[in-house]
Amino acid sequence: MSEEVIYTTSEVTENEINMRLDKFLSVKLPDFSRSRLQKLISDGFVECEDVVIADNSHKVKLGDIYQISIPPAEEAEPKPQNIALEIVYEDEDIIVVNKQSGMTVHPAAGAHDGTLVNALLFHCKDNLSGIGGVKRPGIVHRIDKETSGLLVAAKNDTAHRFLSEQFAEHSIERTYIAIVYGVPNPLSGRIEASIGRSKFDRKKMAIVESGGKKAVTNYRTLKMFGSSISVVQCSLETGRTHQIRVHLSSRGNALVGDKVYVKNKKSEVRLPIDMKNYVNNFPRQALHAKTLGFIHPRKKEFMQFDSQLPEDMVELIAKLEKNI
Repeated sequence: MSEEVIYTTSEVTENEINMRLDKFLSVKLPDFSRSRLQKLISDGFVECEDVVIADNSHKVKLGDIYQISIPPAEEAEPKPQNIALEIVYEDEDIIVVNKQSGMTVHPAAGAHDGTLVNALLFHCKDNLSGIGGVKRPGIVHRIDKETSGLLVAAKNDTAHRFLSEQFAEHSIERTYIAIVYGVPNPLSGRIEASIGRSKFDRKKMAIVESGGKKAVTNYRTLKMFGSSISVVQCSLETGRTHQIRVHLSSRGNALVGDKVYVKNKKSEVRLPIDMKNYVNNFPRQALHAKTLGFIHPRKKEFMQFDSQLPEDMVELIAKLEKNI
């Protein structure tokens, strides 16, 4: 079976501001008919900053960069699966879940079942917004497969649009806990560096001087284990793909367990040999979406949710405390 192909547009220029999304994409992707692009948009295969844009008449904004996922020729509609979910909050409009590490958010090439979407389809039955498309119902944002933590899904189209607007406006509050190599310098601060698709590896993101999207991460060091490992809290002003991983790695503080952006930090860890091996073989990126805050689509009240660190990260910190 063919694999999903992802196209990334260049930034929206001043001459393209307020252009309809379908028209903008037809200019950027001349090999695709406008009707084909319109279907991809309405089916939820177009994203901007990890937010699904399913409205063909959506007006593009200056600096926007869009990702278009071209699905394999054979598309299977995701099936409801009875998969246990840790539900933090649920009402008639939204559902907030604490996603476990290792669960993919929505079906894609190589991950057709066992996803959060499969679990939500079973749990919510017919009460799940379809605006995200067949393969991404209810999904308004995502976190990486190996990242654990809080995620909100919409149960109707009104909620979907309202939440999507908040993500697009960067008014959502999101706080993450990361365990990283080294100690950030300074211990707290603000990282502002544009992020775009890597020119050398299209599966990776990178800090870029041009063609990227403004990205801002505020961080604060919570705990240090010598000069080798730190626990860092990150608050996002923007929500770019792999933002925390890219920003911290650029400062020499790659996430423990990150197989993509870790570079050469493993060999520099000054820990007892057993502890060094444990840290360097941590099975996933040590990143957890701890808090999530937004305005409720119906109540119009601000709601904030908090989740405990998962057991694997708690154990890692406990071992470091005992051995350092």
